[in-house]
Amino acid sequence: DDGKPADWLDVLKQHGMDTIRLRVWVNPSQDPRSGHCSRDEVAAMAERAHKKGFRIMIDFHYSDTWADPSHQPKPKAWEKHDLQQLKRDVFDHTTDVLKALKARGVTPEWVQVGNEIANGMIWPDGHFPHNAKNLAELLNEGHSAVKTIDPDIKVIIHLHGGNNNGMFRGFFDQMEKLGVKYDIIGMSYYPFWDKKPHAETIGDLARNLDDMAERYQKPVMVVEVGGESEQPEETRAMLEAVIRKVRAVPENKGLGVIYWEPQSAFSWSHYKLNCWNNDGRPTEALDAFLESK
Repeated sequence: DDGKPADWLDVLKQHGMDTIRLRVWVNPSQDPRSGHCSRDEVAAMAERAHKKGFRIMIDFHYSDTWADPSHQPKPKAWEKHDLQQLKRDVFDHTTDVLKALKARGVTPEWVQVGNEIANGMIWPDGHFPHNAKNLAELLNEGHSAVKTIDPDIKVIIHLHGGNNNGMFRGFFDQMEKLGVKYDIIGMSYYPFWDKKPHAETIGDLARNLDDMAERYQKPVMVVEVGGESEQPEETRAMLEAVIRKVRAVPENKGLGVIYWEPQSAFSWSHYKLNCWNNDGRPTEALDAFLESK
């Protein structure tokens, strides 16, 4: 804030953040925009954040690169594997990464089994709804792997479109029927991608948060949220509204809000939805977390 160089983890902490969420890819490239996030890199970053007092969330994409509603590419090393082998792959990869963290003295508080998986993961085998049963088996394998490492780690199932209650009901109703095991429902919420101001959709997010908590008797989290760095006042207002709605979930089932990716200034990331100015200082939007304490 004062223009002097500082460790970005310290800056986030000074602004009220207490959790770091790290994605992990199976065999990523070294490309600066679509690579890295390997097991060893994630373990090293988790240790660095843990030593600064942050809580840790690990986000398994089960891919070599970005996995989201439009892309859930199977890792290249798994391409020719049938479902039974893919289940072993999920179990082995999950335990391998978590063991690497434990070797550095880090046990994450939360683990996402998949990233934004409303359309499934590890396509085509785990596509939803076409291969819902396969998806359920893969998710349960991830859950088993996490609990093998530490039964106290909370498993999150994460979908995009946190303001889309119909999509969430359709997905989680089916997962419940198929016996999928999980602890927390995670959501992404991006008014930017909906091309609407947050005032038009925040009510839908709130209703979905409340409905998920009541319908499935699970805690809920907004594990991804973001707004434009060039509109810091609007982004700050949106964040404050999201934090209020999560806090208002009955029975204290609203657990938290995580920004993706606050420190990625457009000057080097070319990603608009951050909380950092190109002069190296955080925008006022980041203060939403400080003031939420």
